[in-house]
Amino acid sequence: MVDTSEPRLGLTRDRILRAALNLADTSGVESLTMRGLGENLGFEAMSLYHHVSNKDDVLDGILDLVLDESQPPLASGVWTASVRDSAISVHRALQRHPWACTILSSPARLRPARLRYMDSLLGRLRAAGFSADTTYHAYHVLDGFIFGFSMWEANHTYTEAETSAMAAAFASTITASSYPHLVEHGQQHFSDGPIHDVSAFEFGLDLILNGLVDTLEGGSSHLSDV
Repeated sequence: MVDTSEPRLGLTRDRILRAALNLADTSGVESLTMRGLGENLGFEAMSLYHHVSNKDDVLDGILDLVLDESQPPLASGVWTASVRDSAISVHRALQRHPWACTILSSPARLRPARLRYMDSLLGRLRAAGFSADTTYHAYHVLDGFIFGFSMWEANHTYTEAETSAMAAAFASTITASSYPHLVEHGQQHFSDGPIHDVSAFEFGLDLILNGLVDTLEGGSSHLSDV
């Protein structure tokens, strides 16, 4: 039941969408309902329909808010810096809203801002000098890395308690005599050190961009020619 004992702010589309975004971030997008959204805002669900058409409209709206937090590649400047800055901005938006990774990858949710980003990235690669065939592959590698890494990262983010439990389980089951390299890797995960100052996403992104630079400078028309 909606509490009407205190003055309420009026409803607007923006307020509804930002409340929905917060609910998706905190409770998961699958838990988002019109009734729950209305209760969160202090209104009956029916009041929301004066500003949004339905739940699909809300989902599209919050995806647009997520996309607004990123930037497409700039048409000016060095192409690698332009693509790099854009990729990092998309990744950071997905870090803040990990639920959006899968939905934004769905053909059913191709938002205008997403289409503009795709076209801008393709155009920036073509303007850099890549052939249409190489651009085809380079685009998929970049977009797949951005979204794939973001989804992997979302599934490998743990609380302090979960990390402590995993470290204990790791130490009791993974032995140096059987898995020496895995033990070394695990110790890096569970200890402090400068290795954690390096962004794994940016490390991987730079490997891709450096490979694309080599491809461009080598004059290859296909990535497989390198």
